[in-house]
Amino acid sequence: MLVLQVFCSLIGWFCLYLLFCYTFAQRGAEWSCRLVTLSHGVIIVLLTGYVLFIDGPLPFTHAGTENTELQSLSLAVCLGYFFFDMCWCVCFHTEGPLMLAHHAGSIVGILLALLMGVSGCETCGAIFGSEITNPLLQTRWFLRQLGLYDSLLGDAVDLLFIVLFATVRVGVGTVLFYCEVTSPRTTLVMKLGGVAMYALAWVFMVDIARFCCKKSRAKYNKWQENNKLKEAQKVNGKSE
Repeated sequence: MLVLQVFCSLIGWFCLYLLFCYTFAQRGAEWSCRLVTLSHGVIIVLLTGYVLFIDGPLPFTHAGTENTELQSLSLAVCLGYFFFDMCWCVCFHTEGPLMLAHHAGSIVGILLALLMGVSGCETCGAIFGSEITNPLLQTRWFLRQLGLYDSLLGDAVDLLFIVLFATVRVGVGTVLFYCEVTSPRTTLVMKLGGVAMYALAWVFMVDIARFCCKKSRAKYNKWQENNKLKEAQKVNGKSE
């Protein structure tokens, strides 16, 4: 049953990709793949959010417990997407080693949770935390392609992405990581997987911090140049 669910998920994401390719033929393959990624991010956040906060149980108190049917379904949907995206990235060479390592780690972690039938709770929590910023990341890319990134909207998307990543993926993720590694029910292999994914999250966080510093300096330098230009215009106006 799980194999069928994962296979159907993979076919579903691939068919959605083909639909986007047909609809936005003039935009290219990456545009269509990014739309699939955006769709997956929204759907999986809503699905895992329901699993975590409504259907339950919470991963902070039930790490390592047996998977529920809804947890397994959520993992199957997500696994099918990661298979699709991993294949696409390898074929088109669009991502670096870090992102490919993230995809590979996600695939292995979800596979282990499904095959062992346990730890679906915290795996769904990890997916929710990692995918909640994904729609913003894709929105940022689309804004760049449309020439709208260097605007107030682009700044708002960047700010929201940084805040969400720091608070949810790193902040709340740290609490989830602690609950997982200290839970007597969680298997050793899942704990090791949690260590690897948590380390990757910090690597991403360092990259984001560097980007934030770089963009802040650029904004400050631009502000200084604008002030100097205004002052020069005032001086020229008075001299005339």
